[in-house]
Amino acid sequence: MTMLHRQRLDDVVDRFNIIEQRMASGPAPDEFVALSREYAELEPLVAMVNALRNAETELKGVNEMLATGGELAELAQEEKPTLVEKVEALTDEIRLSLLPKDEADGKSAILEVRAGTGGDEAALFAGDLFRMYEKLAAEHRWKVEVMSLSEGESGGFKEVIAAVRGDGVFARLKYESGVHRVQRVPSTESQGRIHTSAATVAVLPEAEDVDIDIPAGDIRIDTMRASGAGGQHVNTTDSAVRITHLPTGIVVTSSEKSQHQNRARAMEVLRARLYDLHRQTADDARAADRKTQVGSGDRSERIRTYNFPQGRVSDHRINLTLYKLDEILSGPGLDEVIDALATDHQTRLLADADA
Repeated sequence: MTMLHRQRLDDVVDRFNIIEQRMASGPAPDEFVALSREYAELEPLVAMVNALRNAETELKGVNEMLATGGELAELAQEEKPTLVEKVEALTDEIRLSLLPKDEADGKSAILEVRAGTGGDEAALFAGDLFRMYEKLAAEHRWKVEVMSLSEGESGGFKEVIAAVRGDGVFARLKYESGVHRVQRVPSTESQGRIHTSAATVAVLPEAEDVDIDIPAGDIRIDTMRASGAGGQHVNTTDSAVRITHLPTGIVVTSSEKSQHQNRARAMEVLRARLYDLHRQTADDARAADRKTQVGSGDRSERIRTYNFPQGRVSDHRINLTLYKLDEILSGPGLDEVIDALATDHQTRLLADADA
């Protein structure tokens, strides 16, 4: 049976009790919010620790009965396998819970999908990917709000940015960051030849005011006239907003009809990008990995391939191939791919912890 660091379990339970006492003492609102988050994170782990301790106490009693012999020993012999299995299962669950966590896993996310190599076909594919995520969100009852979009000349999107809100959205969607490649016959192809195109997906944790503070002096806000496809003016007022973060050079735009709404949306995207930049700076390994994943949008830099002629989807990171293209593009089937990626990630973390 896998061993646990008992002192670490004691520390977790002690910390949980301290938080509980602190929350009951009436702290300031900001501190109460922070404590509530930590309490919610620790509560299921503490419940498992208590369940493990109870199961181990029962198992100890069963072993003592076995040592006495007689009828009690026979009953104990029947109960022991169930208790051993329970202890081992709880031990494994706790080990997973104790693995280092991405602090952003419980957050909502900013989803960015952009056409890469492949011209009009890449924009059409970017549209297919975005609709796939919309359908996945509907399955999980997440809310999707389009914040910015640029349509392709033949349909789809050159770029679409959306907020996907719900519990644990980032934990699920973070595995989607990277270059997605499609192999299919475009509707404009008269010879029936298969073309390869690509689109990039970036998933950023949605940042809250408490995560990122942006001083007014660090940004420049410009207003401009919103325009649509072909340069046609959508309206005659200067409603579009461009926000430049001066220290980093990050530029965010939003061009809906309401200037007030555009400012709010642009700030939300800027906050998410700065939060992600902060996370990357704190973890150079993650920064290098993300750069490798997203790359330049070239077809060769891919994490996943969607092959239409064969109805096949292949995730190259874990050598997973599923002949369920329609099911995956319709949303629900994508969960199977994400589950496999999450399991692989956890397995590697456990292996590192045991090393």
